[in-house]
Amino acid sequence: MPEYADGDTTMQAIEITEFGDADTLAVTDAEQPEPREGQVRIEVKAAGINFADIMQRRGHYQGGPEPPYTPGMEVAGVIDAVGDGVGREVGEEVVSLVNGGGYAEYAVADARGLLDIPGQMSFEEAAGFPVQWLTAHNSLHEWGGLEEGETVLIHAAAGGVGSAAVQLADEAGAEVFGTASTPEKLSMAEDLGMDHAIQYTEEDFVDRVNELTDGEGVDLVLDGIGGETSDESLAALTDFGRMVSYGAAAGEPGRPNTADLLFGNKTVIGYHLGKAIEQQPMKVMGAVPELTQLLGDGTLGVQIGHTFDLTEAADAHRFIEDRNSSGKVVLRP
Repeated sequence: MPEYADGDTTMQAIEITEFGDADTLAVTDAEQPEPREGQVRIEVKAAGINFADIMQRRGHYQGGPEPPYTPGMEVAGVIDAVGDGVGREVGEEVVSLVNGGGYAEYAVADARGLLDIPGQMSFEEAAGFPVQWLTAHNSLHEWGGLEEGETVLIHAAAGGVGSAAVQLADEAGAEVFGTASTPEKLSMAEDLGMDHAIQYTEEDFVDRVNELTDGEGVDLVLDGIGGETSDESLAALTDFGRMVSYGAAAGEPGRPNTADLLFGNKTVIGYHLGKAIEQQPMKVMGAVPELTQLLGDGTLGVQIGHTFDLTEAADAHRFIEDRNSSGKVVLRP
């Protein structure tokens, strides 16, 4: 078992002891986890932060963990221990989804879900790959059925999922509409391939979409916001259009009026990465070869917005909640 130079086998980790605001994220000493059969232990070099982590911390995430727990669902690093029945080697550089525990110096992961780090990506970039790029690709393609020449509206276009979705939609030959809160965020999304910028804090995104499409609306909406944004997005859809709902950053889900669906022949599709991997892993992970190639050869890129030290996890959560972030926010142990 790896040890620190002084023989200590403890590690730093972030623990949430009760639901609440960012102050509930506490730095603590914990025992390094031991990999069981079929698992590896990863020395974490970077851990991705997702809005789902914040929703879990608030106690607003359906099926989320109960305190006390260590948050974090994706890590990049180096394998430093393997359990029985694992065909991986100590020293391999990998990125993986984890079932919690990512905000720590060491984390365990199911060996079946390990991915090699694409190309020359840094650990920070790799930590921004699994959750947000799989969500973006699946929402656009496997669930959303995007076709070349279609129109797509991407909310929070400068965020982690949004910045990935903009690049993927542009790569697929779609006409890309995107919303964000500031001109700076919109400029970033335009640099990634967005065609039509909509500053939702200054104009009604439904009116703007209808103006740009001569009242037709878009073929597909990607919505991770929920609440009123989800409800209003239906009005931005063309007849027979579809909306993929993959999150509820607003704090509550949308409640679409079924009459809007009925008379417009519109479709709302739910997507949850964790549940999808459990129930349809081949459908979810089928995106990996394409993503690995596009990210590995530099055609597309993970946008790192900000990095924080592991001990600054609370500041990182506040940074996201205050809407200061663009791209991926990462913790560095």
